Amino acid sequence: MSDEIDPKEAERREALQKDLDTLHVMPMSIVPFQNRTLERARMIKNGRLQTMIELFSDDDTGSGQMTVDAAARQLREEMNAPPKDITILRKLSRLSSYDVYSLRVSLREQDIPVNNIEELRLSPEKSKELGGYMKDFTMPLIRDIYGSGDVDVKDFDDLINLFRNPDVKMAREKLDMMAQKLDIDLMELPRFLEDYGDIFLSLAYYKQGLDANAPIMRDFLDNLGKIRQNWELKNDTNLMKTCDMLEKTFTGLSAHLKRLFDEFDSSTKNFWSDVSAERFREVEALIEGYHTTIGAVLCALSVKMGAWHHLFPRENIGGPVKRSEFIMLEMRQGIEQVRNILKEAQGPKPRLRRHSKFKTYMQGQEERAAAARGVKSVDVAATDVPDADRF
Repeated sequence: MSDEIDPKEAERREALQKDLDTLHVMPMSIVPFQNRTLERARMIKNGRLQTMIELFSDDDTGSGQMTVDAAARQLREEMNAPPKDITILRKLSRLSSYDVYSLRVSLREQDIPVNNIEELRLSPEKSKELGGYMKDFTMPLIRDIYGSGDVDVKDFDDLINLFRNPDVKMAREKLDMMAQKLDIDLMELPRFLEDYGDIFLSLAYYKQGLDANAPIMRDFLDNLGKIRQNWELKNDTNLMKTCDMLEKTFTGLSAHLKRLFDEFDSSTKNFWSDVSAERFREVEALIEGYHTTIGAVLCALSVKMGAWHHLFPRENIGGPVKRSEFIMLEMRQGIEQVRNILKEAQGPKPRLRRHSKFKTYMQGQEERAAAARGVKSVDVAATDVPDADRF
C-alpha cells in the first residue's frame, strides 16, 4: 500500500497550515459544520476589522466575501442549515483573533467543537522561522541543566533527540540529570518538553508579530506627522482629530503588548533562578492566560498596519492627500472596536487555567521500584527511557 499523499489532500493541508499561521484567517474546515458548504470557506478579519466569510480568493479574481449575517440568512433560508451551524457561525464571528493559541482557548470557552485539536498548531515552516526567538527561552533551560560544556546538548532539538539516541545508557544518564534538576518523574519528561516548547513557541510567535509590525507602524506615525504639517490638510479639524485618535490608539496597543512581554520576561527570569517543573506550570498558566488578549491586540494592529502597508509599501507611492483620504475612509473604520479591545486588555488580569501537575522525581522512582518488586527483583528504572513518539 502506497504512503503517497493525494495531491489534492497535500494542497489542502498546505493551505490549512498557511492559514493557521496567521492572526486574521480561520479555515472553517477545522469546525465540524453539518452543512458542508462552510468547509470550503474561510472566516477573516478585513481591513475594517469586520468579520467576513471569504468564499474564494486568488490574484486574478480577488476576494469573494459576504457578511456573517448574509451567510447565516442564506444558509438558513436556501440551504436549510441546522440552527447549530448558525449558532457556531455567530460565535466564531465574535472572536477577536484567529491565531491558533487564541483559538485553543476561545473554542474551549465557547464550547465550539473542533474536528482535530491537533491541527491547531503552527506549521513546521513557521516553527522553524521562529527558531531565533525560541533560543531566548530554550538556552537558559539547557545551560541550567547541563552547563555550557556538554557537547551533546546545545539546543532544544538536542534535548528531543536524546529520546531517540541509540546509546541508551548515555541518553538515560542525561535525561535522568534533567529529571532530577526539574524534580520531575523521568517518564513525564516528554510531556514537560512538549508543553515547554509549545508555550514558549506561542510567546515567540507573538513577539515576531509585534516586531514585524514595528517598522510599518513607525512609517504610519511618521505619515501622521507629515499630514499634520501639510499646508493643504492641517486646517481640516476632523482629519487632525482622527490623526490624534489613531496615533493614541495604535501606540497604546503597541505599548500594552510591550508591557505584557516585559512581565513575561520578568516571570521567566524568576523561573530560571529556581527552575522546576512546577514553577514552569506557573509561568505556563500566566502566558496562556493572556493568549486571547495578546491575540486580539496583535490581530487588530496587524490587520490595520497590513492594510496601510499594502496600499503604501514605499514612500514614493501616494502623497499626503491620498494617504489622508485612506485614513478617513479605511484606517478609522472599526477603530472603536480596536479601542474596546485595548480597554479590555488593560482591564483585570485573566483567570488562569490550571494544568495537571507533574509527578516529582521521587514519586516516579518509588512507583517504578514498587512495580519492579511486584514482578522481579531488578531496577527497571535503570534502563527505561521515556517514549518519544509524541515528538
